[in-house]
Amino acid sequence: MSSIVTDQGVVHYEVVGRGRPVILLHGWIGSWGYWLNTMSCLESHYRGYALDFWGFGDSGKTRGSFQVNDFVELVDQFMDRLGIDAAPIIGHSMGGTVALSLALSKPERVKQIVVVGSPIVGNSLSFWLQLAGKPWIATLLWKFPIFLRIFLKLMSLRATQKSDEWYQMVTRDVSDTTLESFFTSIRSLRYTDLTSLLSNISVPTLGIYGESDIIVNPKQASVLGKNLASSQIEMMPGSGHFPMLDEPVPFNRRLLDFLYQDVQEQLQ
Repeated sequence: MSSIVTDQGVVHYEVVGRGRPVILLHGWIGSWGYWLNTMSCLESHYRGYALDFWGFGDSGKTRGSFQVNDFVELVDQFMDRLGIDAAPIIGHSMGGTVALSLALSKPERVKQIVVVGSPIVGNSLSFWLQLAGKPWIATLLWKFPIFLRIFLKLMSLRATQKSDEWYQMVTRDVSDTTLESFFTSIRSLRYTDLTSLLSNISVPTLGIYGESDIIVNPKQASVLGKNLASSQIEMMPGSGHFPMLDEPVPFNRRLLDFLYQDVQEQLQ
């Protein structure tokens, strides 16, 4: 377990592998652990840094704001503290939206982008996730945790083929999530719309979406492809919202192929 101190608090992260740095960002009510298998796959050629956003996992819980822009600032500070000038940024769900936002505000930080099941437009989130951004509903779930467990259990049955594995992971992670970070982050994501800004991103971008995603509308892949000229799209027919769990072998293979494109271009 490693950590750094930022202006807004402690950030926990894990490191696996050697080689070029790659930064991995988790989604809402998640943590770095979602990337463990992917980091193991990358470790022969890349040094993967998977961090926990403020208010999630083992990172600081006292941060006053947990919006998308706050997490962009976190990644920028993280890279600065570790002496990483630029790197590929891989983000799942909310983490992918953060990665795109980082490329817009700090383009010098980003070499490549991989978004996995990420919303470009916040209203692509499922109705139930949009409800979770309402403070009174979040407070109700926190006051009566059995409702939260039922909500997560029902989600697990359709969000991924690995429903039992995911349910164990998410119930562990949500116990490390604060009430404020729970509803503030998803509410911020709900009101995010990057559509008109995507044309300002010039770095190679890969969008990986599960065709059976019930958390983020998989048609967001078309929004990304239509508005970002440098993007490539990979639809995964056997996946829901978590392609890295549902189809780890083809997911990791596609990810490695994409990352290796940058190495080939530099050698030419």
